Amino acid sequence: MLKFLLAETPADGVLLIRLNRPEALNALNTALLGELATLLGQSATDSRVRAVVITGNDRAFAAGADVKEMAALNAVGVLQDARVAHWARIAAFPKPLIAAVNGFALGGGCELVMQADIVVAGRTALFGQPEINLGIIPGAGGTQRLIRALGKALASQMVMTGEPISAERALQAGLVSEITEPELTLERALALADTLAAKAPIALQQAKDVLAQAQETHLSGGLAYERKAFCLLAATDDRNEGISAFLEKRTPTYHGC
Repeated sequence: MLKFLLAETPADGVLLIRLNRPEALNALNTALLGELATLLGQSATDSRVRAVVITGNDRAFAAGADVKEMAALNAVGVLQDARVAHWARIAAFPKPLIAAVNGFALGGGCELVMQADIVVAGRTALFGQPEINLGIIPGAGGTQRLIRALGKALASQMVMTGEPISAERALQAGLVSEITEPELTLERALALADTLAAKAPIALQQAKDVLAQAQETHLSGGLAYERKAFCLLAATDDRNEGISAFLEKRTPTYHGC
């Protein structure tokens, strides 16, 4: 039973997950991260789920980690923190993940945003890594993913000053896919998820995997990885269905095989 998440029954291939710690601005405590990691793990093998939208509320997507939890850990506790495994399971989710962001996306919240493939942000959203203000640094991928998303100069400014950036600047820098009015953020994210859910599932998963690989390897290695995935898809029924539908001028129906 979920305590810190609200998850709707998948509809038309889309699962909506809401972070649900409103009294703490959806701060990511260990239990919440564990629930999220478990739910995404289950969704990875659930044929009803073809895309996932994750969101918070109007005030906050997630305003960071749970500082009270952090304060109770010594160096050994930090080293053995269960959150590390939870973050790894979230990062391993193989299906399209869309973040619908309003309000604060700070610290762990910003790091969770960077786990998403597509980010839809309300115009008043704020993104930041304020850990430096606590005498620490991002510890769930913030420095590494931020510099890959934004480049050295802006990532360094955000991490070293702790100052957040606006949704508009996040869009210009490449952290955000698109901006909406706050009241339309979730609606737009769900519309994108509907679009993705209608695509060939195996092709989507391969696309996500190859795009992620592009950040991990050099160009020639990435091109070889891409080509292998391209060839693999030639063995799927969905590939034959997609080509046949195009030639026959009809809408394809994909079954994930």
